[in-house]
Amino acid sequence: MKTRQKRLLLVAGGLASLAVVAGLVLNAFRDNLVFFYTPSDIVADIVPMERTFRIGGLVEDGSVQRAEDGVTVHFRVTDTAVAVPVVYHGILPNLFREGQGVVAVGSLQDGGVFKASQVMARHDETYMPPEAAEAIERAQREQARTVGAADAAVGGHPGGTPGGYSGGYSGGY
Repeated sequence: MKTRQKRLLLVAGGLASLAVVAGLVLNAFRDNLVFFYTPSDIVADIVPMERTFRIGGLVEDGSVQRAEDGVTVHFRVTDTAVAVPVVYHGILPNLFREGQGVVAVGSLQDGGVFKASQVMARHDETYMPPEAAEAIERAQREQARTVGAADAAVGGHPGGTPGGYSGGYSGGY
């Protein structure tokens, strides 16, 4: 074998080894990745069953129910368009309450119930996880577009009447 052929064989072997190592690393990452989904994504059926993922949104008002055992909690997470039932067995964070942002880690069970293994509440009044904030905003836009399309279909005028009067009080005397 010539020197050039040996060098080419060595480079090809090195690249093949690198590809095998990269494949193994990516496979290990894939098993440990936890994707983020919204309640709308779950209802749209794009979430894998029995696979761990995160769900984020707001805790729906009036939905928190504590079981008699003191550690099991049932609540609903909403993105303002749809809500998904969640069950969590454990101690909730101190900042967990209705109407506040929440991210839960777990998996979707039969019947569409999300079984959370971890629940995280936002840590102050201004913080919202970027994924959750974007999901809520996207759901609100979708809901507004749906309502606007329904208004147009029945001959309504989005934003008020044709003359601009919205029925509200406009100011002073």
